[in-house]
Amino acid sequence: MPATLRHPGTVLTDHVFPVPLDHDRPDGEQIEVYAREVVAAGREREELPWLLFLQGGPGSGSPRPVGQADWLAAALRHYRVLLLDQRGTGRSTPANRQSLAARGTPEQQAAYLAHFRADSIVRDAEVVRERLLGGDGRWSTLGQSFGGFCTLAYLSRAPHALREAFVTGGLPGLRVSADDVYRAAYPRVAAKNAAHYARYPQDVEAVRRIAAYLAEHEVRLPDGSPLTVQRFQYLGMLLGQHSGSHVLHYLLEGAWIRGASGPELSDAFLAGVYAQVSLAANPLFAVVHEAAYAQRSVSTQGTGWAAQRLRGEFPAFDAERALEGGEPVLFSGEMIYPWMFDLDPALVPLAEAAHLLAERGDWPDLYDTERLAANEVPVYAAVYHDDMYVDRDHSLATARAVPHVRTWVTSAWEHDALRVSRGTVLERLIGMARGEV
Repeated sequence: MPATLRHPGTVLTDHVFPVPLDHDRPDGEQIEVYAREVVAAGREREELPWLLFLQGGPGSGSPRPVGQADWLAAALRHYRVLLLDQRGTGRSTPANRQSLAARGTPEQQAAYLAHFRADSIVRDAEVVRERLLGGDGRWSTLGQSFGGFCTLAYLSRAPHALREAFVTGGLPGLRVSADDVYRAAYPRVAAKNAAHYARYPQDVEAVRRIAAYLAEHEVRLPDGSPLTVQRFQYLGMLLGQHSGSHVLHYLLEGAWIRGASGPELSDAFLAGVYAQVSLAANPLFAVVHEAAYAQRSVSTQGTGWAAQRLRGEFPAFDAERALEGGEPVLFSGEMIYPWMFDLDPALVPLAEAAHLLAERGDWPDLYDTERLAANEVPVYAAVYHDDMYVDRDHSLATARAVPHVRTWVTSAWEHDALRVSRGTVLERLIGMARGEV
């Protein structure tokens, strides 16, 4: 019997499902995916429609709700919600340095990790749907960020399973390469840097001072790993979030302390940096991030560490050049770089497998453009005008290419609006689906 837990206002039920590692070999190795069913207290026995939540990432488990927090309150007014821990995350069979060490060589690890993209996640969801709803049952989906990528993969593979789909900040480009993604991303990140420095002009010199110090000194984070200038620049991941610029500013405020030999970076600052730059909690984010854009029909060259290759086209992100020229040091954004696998202890053992994935050129297509061109499933998508993580123009091109996609383009929110808007964004999309907006 599934375990059930009661929280204030909700009833939570655990589900675990065996699925094939490789869905093309259903009799081969099996892994587990975990999902948490959430229903409003008092409505457990109602025949509510299901809403499958597809988390952002890749490589992040679903939210761990306490009561009807964030967007969940809006969802539970209309649905029975299923929070899926995508394969490799949360309570599903893990995929990290510890578990992958048992899989053998880097080649064997890479072959295993190749099954952790959106196409496999969708096929897992289909196993779950058939178990919970039956073969003819249909459910709705809510895809946040990478969850929107999974949504388009779902529409490509099993549209018959979907009643409707909601997407928040996650309509992917259907025919764009990893190079296209990062060539569009760097200018957006530069704009977020400019906005941050306009809001907090004092941070220009604060960041330059920290970067100059890191260039001249060996500094280590609480886990003993090095804090380099480029790793410090990775704090720019914050700049695409609703309050991220403020979080970054307050972190910088506490950077310095006077030690025995003079000013040095404080333990509190280094702990804060570690919390932002360590990928120990979600190593899959780094390992399969660029693979999330790889499709053989778009490019057979592999991603080849696209973010690193393309960085040279945007010299403003060169911290050494900025320091020498008296210019602001720019933070980077949602980019994965090969040096991360040399510095982060959670990633170092996976370096060879990650390089093999970056070199792979025969990735299956994620999106069936012919099937999507005939789409009949209603899709309601929030597109954020200044989204740092997902390109607005790529999203709108997809909306034009796929029938029955209705977009709400807004500059009122950032990429994390689903979480921070207290249900406002989701209610807007549900209202669109109900003909109320």
